[in-house]
Amino acid sequence: MDWNLRPARDLGLPPAERLRSLGREPGLVGLAVNAAWRRAVRGYLRAAHGFRVEGAENLPREGPFVMVANHASHLDALALLAALRGPAARRAHALAAGELFFGNTARAALSAYAINALPVWRGRSRRGELDTMRARLAEDALAYILFPEGTRSRSGAMAPFQPGLGMLVAGTGIPVVPCWLEGARDAWPAEARLPRPGRPLALSIGPPLRFPEARNDRAGWQSVSAAAEAAVRGLAPQPAPPDQP
Repeated sequence: MDWNLRPARDLGLPPAERLRSLGREPGLVGLAVNAAWRRAVRGYLRAAHGFRVEGAENLPREGPFVMVANHASHLDALALLAALRGPAARRAHALAAGELFFGNTARAALSAYAINALPVWRGRSRRGELDTMRARLAEDALAYILFPEGTRSRSGAMAPFQPGLGMLVAGTGIPVVPCWLEGARDAWPAEARLPRPGRPLALSIGPPLRFPEARNDRAGWQSVSAAAEAAVRGLAPQPAPPDQP
């Protein structure tokens, strides 16, 4: 085996800055906290929402890959994380709104150590930060959880995907796994402070998409996002046909 030793990406950062760093690495404490959190979330989702997963065989066992889904609830990232197992679960990062999940130190610590989130600052993310996330995805064999709509839907209708997904994977061949969450908005709508136990939640996972031929420019990013959006929409439950007279 060839060893490739390098310093941790977050080596030497002050604690508060480390929480918000795109180069944050978990360490032993972070891994233990995250594992305990994942077990607790899986137990809660099963007990309170009858959480079920269809198409789990489409999930890679290891990174790099990106999971994308419709977004209407804070339960969305937790549900996608709960579907992962093995190395992919340990190396999964939800890409979360920095101003919401990293706005103060206590919230940043919970987001970093329990959810293993990485911050994306709306309107403030620079191209260099996206390049860092793209490099880490491939080099560290990570799994990213991304909601390309950019924000939670208040109505439940899915909005068009933004091109950020394409900036991460265009021209790489890294798998993009389309997912559809059904029932998350009822289980924890954006306007509610807490989830509502008893509302069912289901996750459908489709076959991975790859974009090795997509150009790493705006046109390529948009084509990637459009294809992923179509795949996610294709997993949504179809309305039953009307009864025939």
